[in-house]
Order: sequence, then structure tokens, then C-alpha cells
Amino acid sequence: MTRRSPVDQKAQDAITSGNTALGIEFGSTRIKAVLIGPDQQPLATGGFEWRSKLENGHWTYDLDAVWSGVQAAYAELAAAVREDHGVELTTVGAMGFSAMMHGYLAFDAAGGLLVPFRTWQNTSTGKAAGELTQLFQHNIPQRWSIAHLYQAILNGEAHVGQVAHFTTLAGYVHWKLTGERVLGVGDASGMFPIDVATGQFDTGMIAQFDELVAGRGYGWKLADLLPAVLPAGTQAGSLTADGALLLDPTGTLQPGIPFAPAEGDAGTGMVATNSVARRTANVSAGTSIFAMVVLEGPLKSLHEEIDLVTTPAGDLVGMAHCNNGTIDLSAWVSLFGEVAAALGATVDTNTLFESLYRSALTGDADGGGMLAYNFLAGEHGVGLEAGRPLFVRSPESTFTLANFMRTHLFASLGALRVGMDVLLKDEGVQLDSMFAHGGLFKTKGVAQGFLAAAMDTPVSVGDLAGEGGAWGMALLASFLRAGGGDLTGWLADEVFAGAEVETMEPVPADVAGFDTFMERFRAGLAIERAAVDNL
Repeated sequence: MTRRSPVDQKAQDAITSGNTALGIEFGSTRIKAVLIGPDQQPLATGGFEWRSKLENGHWTYDLDAVWSGVQAAYAELAAAVREDHGVELTTVGAMGFSAMMHGYLAFDAAGGLLVPFRTWQNTSTGKAAGELTQLFQHNIPQRWSIAHLYQAILNGEAHVGQVAHFTTLAGYVHWKLTGERVLGVGDASGMFPIDVATGQFDTGMIAQFDELVAGRGYGWKLADLLPAVLPAGTQAGSLTADGALLLDPTGTLQPGIPFAPAEGDAGTGMVATNSVARRTANVSAGTSIFAMVVLEGPLKSLHEEIDLVTTPAGDLVGMAHCNNGTIDLSAWVSLFGEVAAALGATVDTNTLFESLYRSALTGDADGGGMLAYNFLAGEHGVGLEAGRPLFVRSPESTFTLANFMRTHLFASLGALRVGMDVLLKDEGVQLDSMFAHGGLFKTKGVAQGFLAAAMDTPVSVGDLAGEGGAWGMALLASFLRAGGGDLTGWLADEVFAGAEVETMEPVPADVAGFDTFMERFRAGLAIERAAVDNL
């Protein structure tokens, strides 16, 4: 029999003794599970690919897919534990779930789903979001759960009178596995405004909402429909026997595991990049792109471009969220891949992306006078309820591959810059650090440098993000095991001490070039609006 190395033995001991933490995150395209050991590093991972679908005018995911997907992701992780560490995964020290923030999952008193899950992708709540923003004098984005509920009321949807509770995707999964209708404060802040002084839903705004709908004859008050709110480090229930079988139908996983509060993907991204301290920020670029800036205090004015949410610990965050991230950019790269294939060349995907991205470094500082919009969907921050991807050039533009790629990389940051200008210029928010993560930043020194130019702020990348948001959720579960306390200090001391990052300072010529691009970007929005109206 082959003896295991000491490192393997330590890992095996950690798994068998439950000196571990498990995080599972429902992203927009992938469900990912990460098991970490006492050193906070991954021991095993599992995953499952899934996609939303447009059904009766709403972007949604089937709840059956939620469970088949998470079971597949967990089964893959358990198989990895068995293969890599030689033991069965029967328990973990603590666990937790995170998911795409916002959206609307409404249930009746018997626990039945009243309407299909309405995800963050939907831009069908404009009237409700606008009215609530003015009522509360607090920005209510279209994605927020309360906007979905109020839009259903405005629409006269019959299900509203039957609502017994509503929640987010992470809150739903947590409820089914623990029996507890609770939510982490970061995810809860995407349902309804949080009073950061109390760490709970804002009771004054709840009273305003109840008064707003008082004459409609519903038999509920808003506070009765919302989940309880908990900060990071607080136990939020335990895995029930039914929940254990729901997650692992083989019956190998045992009940009784403590749960961390369910969180949103924005919060777990902050944790995974060590960006929960005040004056820190992180930018995540994937299907959507958003920046999270931990504020030192409230903003001076109401800004509809900025979502006010919280960290998992309850600190106030200014969030510049854009629906459109890297999908259009990736489509262009795929098109160039088709060109290569038509010419008989075989180029792997990573090489294709890296080569095209790097070509942008030799382009003109402003992208050669060209303009692009990556709007496949609407973009609230620039006033668009729908989108049309566009590429525009004038006879004077310098039409080269380098400028083409630079323009499209700039375009992926354009709407984000609009929101960040509100924070950094209009509000004078100060930043000590900005961390970037996501597929956009995989090619070293390209999008990272462009983001530094766009924000005129140093930008860091590195291995901090580990396995992404699922790792961030696992860290929050590990923080629960550690007894809670100061999340910022715990992350700094126990997780990220000595972590290596690479920081790029903004290059003045690139800053000026991006500013010139943004002048075109803002001016050209009339073209985008005309395309939306006429195409």
C-alpha cells in the first residue's frame, strides 16, 4: 500500500474530522462548489454549467435545474474528494450558499412558487423602480426584489395577494436546506434598502411602502414577507435531514452542518478579493460588469446610477452595476476564430483571446477614433431599456485590428466608467486600492491597464480570487467556524497575509486616450438609442 505524503495526510485528516468549509455559488452560467481546508485553500471543486432562458417575457431558471445542477456540482466535488484524498465526504465544518443577487422568488403559504423566478437580467420594472426611488429618495434598481414585487402590483398580477414570502435565489436554496428564511445582509441589501446603523431593513421605508399599497386590499405587511437579515459570522441554521438528501441524494452527507448566512455574488466577490475594508474596491467582469466601492459614509446626493448595498459585514457600498459585460467582446473574438478556421489555421481559444487582446496594446491611445457599444441588453446607467451592439467608425478613423480590439475593450468598460464618475468625481469618494477579477483580466497587462486608465486609479490583479465567488462563500463559512468578529481583520490576517498581487499604475497617455473615447461614448448614445428604436 502506498503511503500518502504528509500534506495529503493533513488534507485527509481535515476532511474526515470536518475541519473544512464548503461554499457553493450559483453564477449566471455555472454552479460551482469549493471545499477548503484549515489553511483556507481549496481541497476540491465541482461544477455544473447552466443557462437562463426567456419565458413569457422574463429571464428565468427552472427550479428543477437549481436542484439538478447543485446536486451535480456537489457530486463532482465529492468524487474529487474521493479520488484525490481517498475518503468519503460525509460532513464539513460549516457551509453556505451564494448566488446572483437580486431578482424575485415569491412563494405562497404552502411554500409553492407563485411565478417563475425573475432574475437580475430582467429590465421590466422601470416604472416600479422609478416610483420607489422617488418615494424613498434612495435608488431602487430594476433588479431589486422590491422593484419586482411593486411592478407585479402595478401590473395587477393576481399572484401578489397570495405572497407569503419572497427572497433571492441564495435565500431560496438556504431555506430549502435549513428550513430558515434568513439572508446575509449583503444579499438582503439587493432586496430592499438596509439601514446600515441597525444592519436591518430600513423600517421607515417599509412603512412608506405599506402606506403606498395600503388601499389595494392585500392581507400582508411588507415586513412579514421579507427574510430575517444576518451579518457574516452569525450562524444561520443547520443542514436538515431533508436538506442533506436534497443536496446529496446518495445519503452520504450527514445533517447538522452549521450554515453561514446566504450571500450574493457581489458580496462573495468582495470577500474573495479582500475588498471589504473601507476605501477598497473591486471590479468583476463577466456576463455583467460591476464595481463595488466600500464607502466611508453616505453619499451626498441621490444617484440613480449607483446602487447602495452592503458588504457581508454590513458596511455601506456604492455599486456601479452594468448588465452588459464581456459577451459582445467574446462574440467578436469568436468571429475572428472562425476566420482563422476558414483559412485552415487551428488556434486554441486561450491563444486566440490572448493574441487579440494583446494587439490592442499597440493601438492608438483613444482607439483610433472609433466607437462601440456592447449593449446586448438594456443599460439603466445610460438610460437604455434595451440594447443593440454597435460598432461605428467615421471616414477619419484609423481602422486597424489593434484599434478595433482596443475600442471593444474600452467599450466593455464604458458604462462602468459612467457610474464610477459619479462616485469618484461627483461624490469625491477616495480609494486606497482597486482589485480586478474575471475573464476580462486573464490576459496579463491588457484590460488591467485599460481599467487603470479608465478609472485613473492603480488596479491590482493576482491569485487572491482563488476559485471565485464559491471560494468567497467558503471563506464566509470558515469565518463562521472561527467565531465571527471583524471580517476585515480576519481576511487580512488569516487568508490574504503575504498574498502576491501585481499592480498597474495608470499611464497618463492611456488616461487621456480613454477620456477621449468616453467623449465619443457619451455623445454617441444618441446613435444607440436610435438603433434601439428602429432596429
